[in-house]
Amino acid sequence: MKRQKAKKGYRVERDLLGEKEVPAWAYYGVQTARAVENFPISGVTSRPEFIRATALIKKAAALVNMDAGKLDRRRGRAIVQAAGEVAEGEWHEHFVVDVFQAGAGTSHNMNGNEVIANRAIEILGGKRGDYAIVHPNDHVNMSQSTNDVFPTAMRIATLFAIADLMPVLEGLGGALEAKGREFDRIIKSGRTHLQDAVPIRLGQEFSAYAVAVNKGCKAIRQEADRLLELGIGGSAVGTGINTHPDYQKKMVVYLCKLTGFRLYGSKNLVASMQSMSDFLSLSGSLRMLAVELIRVANDLRLLSSGPMTGLAEIRLPAIQPGSSIMPGKVNPSMAEALNMVGFQVIGNDTVITLAAQAGQLELNVMMPVINYNLLQSIHLLTHVVRVFTEKCVKGIIADEERCRELAERTLGLATILNPVIGYEAAARIAKESLASGKPVRDLVVEKGILSRKEADEILDPYQMTRPQKKRRLSSMRK
Repeated sequence: MKRQKAKKGYRVERDLLGEKEVPAWAYYGVQTARAVENFPISGVTSRPEFIRATALIKKAAALVNMDAGKLDRRRGRAIVQAAGEVAEGEWHEHFVVDVFQAGAGTSHNMNGNEVIANRAIEILGGKRGDYAIVHPNDHVNMSQSTNDVFPTAMRIATLFAIADLMPVLEGLGGALEAKGREFDRIIKSGRTHLQDAVPIRLGQEFSAYAVAVNKGCKAIRQEADRLLELGIGGSAVGTGINTHPDYQKKMVVYLCKLTGFRLYGSKNLVASMQSMSDFLSLSGSLRMLAVELIRVANDLRLLSSGPMTGLAEIRLPAIQPGSSIMPGKVNPSMAEALNMVGFQVIGNDTVITLAAQAGQLELNVMMPVINYNLLQSIHLLTHVVRVFTEKCVKGIIADEERCRELAERTLGLATILNPVIGYEAAARIAKESLASGKPVRDLVVEKGILSRKEADEILDPYQMTRPQKKRRLSSMRK
């Protein structure tokens, strides 16, 4: 076949499908160029932590292959330097493959191989595309397959992302706990079924929100620990073909040093190749957190509703005007943003669930969409929780007078009368209070059921938020 001449600004590279022009400036090569043409789908490319993880695997592999005598040190050192540069954030603009790509992530793996190979070629004094110096497959991809590189990169990238999420979640839990302490003496009406219930302290509500967030954080951390187990070394189908007997063990040692994580090798590489359950479990914990965050955001929106015609028991920080037509209107914008991210995370979990069950035999080819959705969920949660904590939770103000007013008017006060006058009589008091508009406290005094002193003691909303002590009251009547 006659070799074609490249147009100005291009170089010609060749693969098993033939020759193709590649931009002269590109560190990527022919297989990446084909992938760019084949998958112009979302316009979204790999996240930085995933590129970093891929580069660290290539660096570790070069080190192991040099130690084993499989890769000459001149090429190996150049690959190590090139991969290190990528891991530090250089040349990321050359990772151009869409996240929706060929199954299993072969295009991404080759994108990484080609970028690192061409940069290593330059380091050795050659020109990009001269793969006789450093070859993407023979040298950069030595002892590897996309089938073990991609899921290993997924694990490491996810661990990087989770490391950013954890302190943000802990910050939200801490902010809610602080509000719980700040609001501990504020009495308000409890509500069940969105109807009046017995009093509760505003601080108790916020402390409960903190518990939910902290439990979610703990669950995520536990599930993320499962990602420390690596299937690297499995090669094509988990049998370790074309790898040195010590390759897996040494890869894990080098990757521990390069990432700072306490990684360990899988005892069954075939199982690691087949199953996406670790990613599915982590996604499930993110979904559970999202559900709790949506619930908390909804509560804050409800508690701050008004300001004149709603509950208005708390005030959220005003961060921007809330209407293009209604002057003075301010919306619970941060809580709304948190809701939307929560919905997205739940949707992403559905995608991950479907993709995790779609593997066949020795490989799950849907790894790219699992990776994209999982990293997006973590990324979105990290950013929205950070701004929600800073711009919403920390600035919440309680309207203590409004809370007290509603607490003293709630029909739930009649509940405390059950052991004093019985359920039926207490129900009649509640019904009359609703019909007449008179507070429960006034009715029981007016009817001679309790003295004013006894009513003040028994119907003290604060005492109703704590376990009740047995009382002996002379004027109790049934």
